[in-house]
Amino acid sequence: MTVGFRVSPEENEELNRAVALSGLPKQEYCYRKCMGREVVVQPNPRVYKALKNQMAAILMELERIAAGDCVAEELLRTIGLIAATMNGIKGDNADD
Repeated sequence: MTVGFRVSPEENEELNRAVALSGLPKQEYCYRKCMGREVVVQPNPRVYKALKNQMAAILMELERIAAGDCVAEELLRTIGLIAATMNGIKGDNADD
């Protein structure tokens, strides 16, 4: 079975960020989300690289904000996604 759907360029970027941070292939990520299943992050080099890249992008945005610009909603969503990813990686040992 093939399923297709359209998203805006902004939604595509957000989806790609979420997929990269999950460590799953895009098809598996979308399948799990569509079926209402939990997406559990399995730490691997790809996930850590995605986290590093997103943190670099956040730093650039924070520098832009420090220069007087407003906070973009996209930045807040990305920060929330990274926080959820990091909590998932830490697992039950969140106090460590």
